[in-house]
Amino acid sequence: MGVLKKFEQRLEGLVNGTFAKVFKSEVQPVEIAGALQRECDNNATIWNRERTVVPNDFIVELSAPDYERLSPYSGQLGDELSGMVRDYAKQQRYTFMGPIKVHLEKADDLDTGLYRVRSRTLASSSSQSPAGSAGPSGGEQRGGGYGYPPAGGPPAAAPAGAPPMPSAPPPGAGRGPQARGQGPSAPLPGAQTRRWIEINGTRHQISRPTMVLGRSTDADVRIDDPGVSRRHCEIRTGTPPTIQDLGSTNGIVVDGQHTTRATLRDGSRIVVGSTTIIYRQAEG
Repeated sequence: MGVLKKFEQRLEGLVNGTFAKVFKSEVQPVEIAGALQRECDNNATIWNRERTVVPNDFIVELSAPDYERLSPYSGQLGDELSGMVRDYAKQQRYTFMGPIKVHLEKADDLDTGLYRVRSRTLASSSSQSPAGSAGPSGGEQRGGGYGYPPAGGPPAAAPAGAPPMPSAPPPGAGRGPQARGQGPSAPLPGAQTRRWIEINGTRHQISRPTMVLGRSTDADVRIDDPGVSRRHCEIRTGTPPTIQDLGSTNGIVVDGQHTTRATLRDGSRIVVGSTTIIYRQAEG
């Protein structure tokens, strides 16, 4: 079951029907939850071969009417949203530099139904536990579990709204995402990352910064599938590598999650239409 679906089910059981009544406002909590997931993906920073750090402090700006409806429940809603972020991070193998917090704020320049999400990375040295770990009682923490800072101490807090800034990785650590099945040793000097995708057993090398997949003959990789749009999605070989939906009819599913943009790792499974694509990368 997807993280957003679990989030919706948790909300259904809160305070009997109170939340159901409040959530008839234009902005729905599941929309905010989806935006927080995208905020993590868009601001993911590779720390070393074994760690990708994402923001842990989120500010959700709401119009005055939506804020008035939701603010009485901001504490409980913030806890649920924080838990959703933690579940998503565990699934994506992201880590945090401090406790996860989600705040609601009123923005007078927004109309009803519109919202804005800002995020930042706030470091904390008071606790060191992996993202998604259990608390002392063995139960799931709400707003408390986070990834421990790498060796050398945590980075300085980023200014509000700014993407997290990478710090120097520990000695001997690589700079690319860890390939599955490989040890933690650093790549050889001068090694380059090779990237490719596999479709029905056929390998397609990624040799340019972008690769467009679709049903059109103009696509870099043509996929003969009626459920695939002419220009369906695009793989971008940045740091980290990502996949972006290009306004397709049926969208993309990455590692079981329906999304418009996602970070890719070696072995990521991408589904477009009825076609499954495996993303691969390796040093050398």
